[in-house]
Amino acid sequence: MNAIAKPPQPPKSDVPPLPDPRQEILLHLPALRAFALTLSRDSVLADDLVQETLMKAWSKFHLFTPGTNLRSWLFTVLRNNMRSMLRKRSREVADVDEKMAARLASKPNQESNLALKEVELALDKLPAEQREVLILVGAMGFSIEEAAETCGCAPGTIKSRANRGRLALARLLGLAPGEKIDISDQATLAVMSQRP
Repeated sequence: MNAIAKPPQPPKSDVPPLPDPRQEILLHLPALRAFALTLSRDSVLADDLVQETLMKAWSKFHLFTPGTNLRSWLFTVLRNNMRSMLRKRSREVADVDEKMAARLASKPNQESNLALKEVELALDKLPAEQREVLILVGAMGFSIEEAAETCGCAPGTIKSRANRGRLALARLLGLAPGEKIDISDQATLAVMSQRP
């Protein structure tokens, strides 16, 4: 008889295969959109930023290292997209059709909206690095290490920026040391909390 040898089978592993990280992207969409919205202050622009982030991430997925933090990688892509857009906009004429002026002219209809608007305006006055860290660590719930990875700096730098940002924000809001802000928005409260 002529026996045909079967090709050797790879050894079976007890370690389950890693899930496809592309499927994990869907889990991060709400957080990506929320971060884009806080950075851009415009829901249409936030949607565009998230879409551009997903397109870039998908086309550059070969650069992602499986087993590393996908969320941090996606937030870094989004943050870089925002910075690129801001550099581009700095060369453009702003508010030609007066949409921004019309948006600023509308008044909120509740006191909590006024307090939230006051916090948003104060956040806008902070340096970009401090504002990003407060949003990532406070509002988005990133750990110090995740925020450091996203921002491309050391964890100690993130802690320092968060502390300086909170102090500056409290000063801009006219809060005394240790005084709590009277607002019901959980993300805003998280930004103002004392823990990094």
